[in-house]
Amino acid sequence: MIEQIYNYFTIETLYYWVNLGVLPFWLILIFFSNTKFCRIFVTSIFPFLILSGAYIFILYKSYLNSYDFISNFNLYVGLGNLKSLFSDDFFITMFWIHFISINLFTGGWIVKDSQRFAINKLFIILPLVITYLVGPIGLLIYWLIRIFYAKNVNIYD
Repeated sequence: MIEQIYNYFTIETLYYWVNLGVLPFWLILIFFSNTKFCRIFVTSIFPFLILSGAYIFILYKSYLNSYDFISNFNLYVGLGNLKSLFSDDFFITMFWIHFISINLFTGGWIVKDSQRFAINKLFIILPLVITYLVGPIGLLIYWLIRIFYAKNVNIYD
């Protein structure tokens, strides 16, 4: 049975499952951010355990396929090396899970922080959607909204 699961979860299949699997978390963040359900399942460690499991599985599969992990450090040398790394399915899937995890963590932080400052839920919908698509810009938009609610600019909070 484990071999069937292993054979089912190809890199392509895992990519689709990760993309579909993260959508419910984002929908809960956007529409049900003030619920206990959101606190337990989305802004906790639960989604990151799942994403970490997928990441570890890809690491395992790439190890079995003799992936050269040392070459990952070449991404710091130049843009050409980064391009060549993105041509590998294992690397790009690991990168994508990394990207999705960070964006989801940022979305959870936005929800928790907005509750701390009692920001109207309607004002955080746009930053959350943009954070889902392009994380840093959504975080910037939220920070600009937060300035008006917090009535101060705090760069280290």
